[in-house]
Amino acid sequence: MNSKRFTALKPALGLALGASLSAGVLAQSNLENEYPELAQLYDSFYVTHAAAMDAIAGINADPATAQAREGLRDNLEMMAGMSHMEMMSMMSVQAGEEDAHAAMGHSMNTGMGGPFGEREAEARVNLGRMIRAEYSAAEVSTAYRSSSALPTHAAMTLEYGRQFESNLWNIWADADMSISAKVTASNQAVADYASGDEMHAVSLEPKSAALYLDSPYADALQTGFPRISGLLWSNQWLQLASLEAIIVGQVDPQFANRVDVTLERYNNKLGSDTGMSMFPPPTEMPSAPAISPQLYSLVPQAAIIIDNLNMMETAIADIIAYPNLDNREDAIIEVVEQFTSDANNADDMDYLLSALRGGIFNQGGPAIGELSGSERNRSREMMDMVHTMIMSSPQ
Repeated sequence: MNSKRFTALKPALGLALGASLSAGVLAQSNLENEYPELAQLYDSFYVTHAAAMDAIAGINADPATAQAREGLRDNLEMMAGMSHMEMMSMMSVQAGEEDAHAAMGHSMNTGMGGPFGEREAEARVNLGRMIRAEYSAAEVSTAYRSSSALPTHAAMTLEYGRQFESNLWNIWADADMSISAKVTASNQAVADYASGDEMHAVSLEPKSAALYLDSPYADALQTGFPRISGLLWSNQWLQLASLEAIIVGQVDPQFANRVDVTLERYNNKLGSDTGMSMFPPPTEMPSAPAISPQLYSLVPQAAIIIDNLNMMETAIADIIAYPNLDNREDAIIEVVEQFTSDANNADDMDYLLSALRGGIFNQGGPAIGELSGSERNRSREMMDMVHTMIMSSPQ
């Protein structure tokens, strides 16, 4: 795919989509009225995400980080040559723990950090401050287009996806709508998203997780920038977990008013200015079936759109984080095309199993329920019981 084609379209697309997204942001009155702190955080997440991509790109372009980049590339190439089982086995032995994913996440997020040391820590401090700031509708609507790290087509696709998210959250925050009316409105939002801008809409079918887990650039974000990775995945966790808390509170009144629980857990994950915390952020990408099973049960296509967007974000971030690439922009455009095309789809069961395989605990933990340790070390029979409970009862 020729990225110049999308660069040439930038002015027209920017005006059209900017106006559309601004309308979506302004339409967040229900969310602002019922959950003002969430509304502010959601806006800041978009601005912070775009800024994080620029921060990573800046660190990668700095001549002073040349040695660290070479070491990171060697490490990533070594990991790419290993099977998944070999990688997990190596990390288990090094950490002396059964759960290699948890050991890796703990080491990266609360221990010595990534290869860029103070440079990443400084960026993490700045991004953490940005999350607590307030932004105008114009700043939110143009955040991705203002990022120098994102090609125009990628920026437009992310903006269009975030407009859909804003509309969906606004629907579920409406205190005057019934559950059935919200399901109907959510399905209409899905239809509007699919037909409104086909060039920039991700597929309504679940995409194969291999698009980001097995890409040539896989793990570059988490390995190279663990503090920033933890921040971005914590943000994704709160968006899903808070939506789950809102839905559960409406489905079952005994779970009402639990949004404060998700906010408290999110703040714990943020930890100190540099990201150090006794409550480590997710070490796996949060997914809707694991963190917001009520959304997946009630409006599965909406959950799939959100997961496709988040997988695409991770794949793009891996490319931006991968050191010393010559074809970075073309690689990002290719990823966007993969997620907006009809290819590389997974069937519903493979999607669900992939979403749950990483473990709820490693994806940040349940929205309002309790899970004190990783469920991945349990027997297959116990895992099946956990999955059944996740999909049938509030979390």
